[in-house]
Amino acid sequence: MKQIQILGPGCPKCKKLAENTQAAAKELQIECEIEKVADINDIMGFGVMMTPALVIDGQVKTVGKVPSTDEIKQMLAWAR
Repeated sequence: MKQIQILGPGCPKCKKLAENTQAAAKELQIECEIEKVADINDIMGFGVMMTPALVIDGQVKTVGKVPSTDEIKQMLAWAR
């Protein structure tokens, strides 16, 4: 099962990233757990200084932008 984390305080961009990520996982029929990480210390623990950020299986994939559903699907496909 994939471990996906959305790093951010809950701003509109963070929510959009979560929506796009859920849509991508659903379209690819990937079994995953999506966790929202809002604590600034936890976010900084990933070395992330800008949000939103997307982490797949412990690897930071994007920082400071909201990738499209298709872009996230490509990231998830590579992470299989």
